[in-house]
Amino acid sequence: MSQIQRISRNSDTPPLLIAEISANHGGSLELMKEQISAAAESGADMVKIQTYTAETMTLDCDRQDFQITHGKWKGRSLFALYKSAETPREWHQEIFDYAERIGIEIFSTPFDETAVDFLEQFDLPAYKIASFEMTDTELVKYVAQKKKPVLMSTGMATEREVSSSLSLLRPHLSNDEILLFHCISEYPATLSDSNLSMIQVLRDTFDVNVGLSDHTEGQAAAIVATALGVRAIEKHFTLSRAISSEDGSFSIEPKEFRALKQSVTETYSAVTSRPWVRSGGEQLNMQFRRSLYYGDDLIAGQITDATNIRKIRPGFGLPASAYRDVLGKKLSRDVSRGDPVRLVDFE
Repeated sequence: MSQIQRISRNSDTPPLLIAEISANHGGSLELMKEQISAAAESGADMVKIQTYTAETMTLDCDRQDFQITHGKWKGRSLFALYKSAETPREWHQEIFDYAERIGIEIFSTPFDETAVDFLEQFDLPAYKIASFEMTDTELVKYVAQKKKPVLMSTGMATEREVSSSLSLLRPHLSNDEILLFHCISEYPATLSDSNLSMIQVLRDTFDVNVGLSDHTEGQAAAIVATALGVRAIEKHFTLSRAISSEDGSFSIEPKEFRALKQSVTETYSAVTSRPWVRSGGEQLNMQFRRSLYYGDDLIAGQITDATNIRKIRPGFGLPASAYRDVLGKKLSRDVSRGDPVRLVDFE
């Protein structure tokens, strides 16, 4: 069974943790393989890469429209950025073979239809649609027609845009084969801008599984998202932020990923729904509730009253809530001080 198939809303497992390698290969296939291995060892359930070429993303053009004017990559051209960040197509076979060999599932984000066609040869367990491509209706429709689970980020999107994209997926996929990722498309995103209440909004509005594509630093957003019921969490992953790469500065390192895995697992355990089921420790501690005990030695035929029936700990007698019910009752047998009050004590 694919890891994607275990994250339905009715499953009883913690959220899927996805390590996004993206551009953190830094231009080295060997480094990328090391990162995939480190992600697996750090507790990732799946690894994701990105499939595009600079030529399919944009134009190699000096005009102002094609220059980045704000944010982390300010001052660079779109073409230069994507050329540096792309995962070469000739690496893919070796990447997927390596992931299979070490036993971790891997899938990709295709950024145009040619990337989908290219990826089809690898029989991936799912496709991811990036926030920036979510409004590319032709791409969304093309991915949907492959009839594989789709994970789709919703950064920057309006409710109408999400609804429109889902309408393209649903003729080909069931609700449990669609996972919407709440996402803030900033790199890095601040915790104060995380707007995690959108997790519940997406789930209630669209009746699908919801995940978190987390671009914040640290664990807080992922932990809160786990408490809010996300079924998957995606984090950018790197061996070290000291390695020069396009996404390294807002990526998580192996030690941090392991800590995140533990925190998410513990948080999920804490919020797992078991209505009115009390822990074993609580069951044991019920003996320290107040209950009804005799405060005096009494003989058969004697009438109980507030002087000889006590509401005290421990909890082995009738519950304290029965206090008024046993006052003024005639005893059918002798009782001693310290005996728990029982219904069989009365005529």
